[in-house]
Amino acid sequence: MSDEMNDDDAPVLDLLTRMTADSFEASTLDLQTLMLVRIAALVAVDAAPVSYALNLDVGGEVGIDAESLRGVLTAIAPIVGTARVASATANIVKALATEIALDDLEIALLDEDDDEQS
Repeated sequence: MSDEMNDDDAPVLDLLTRMTADSFEASTLDLQTLMLVRIAALVAVDAAPVSYALNLDVGGEVGIDAESLRGVLTAIAPIVGTARVASATANIVKALATEIALDDLEIALLDEDDDEQS
């Protein structure tokens, strides 16, 4: 099974995009609160790092910062338990590390392209 995305993946990604957009439109919460609630839900379901990456990207765009993220983790710890919060913290770190690695790779590839064109 290949990790590469193909045309068969598009319907699933399109569905997820529509579901997310619909939930944003249907919610009465402001965008910051909505994203904090989504992050809390990710912790509750023990989501994978990619889920955090996608939601933290949007969260950052609407003003969610590290302090707000810590606040959510602290607030929900008594409900979801320390194991879920610890798992979430590890998955958030993995998501951020992956984002940094991808950014570094993109920069390296752009530098290579510049060198080849020179």
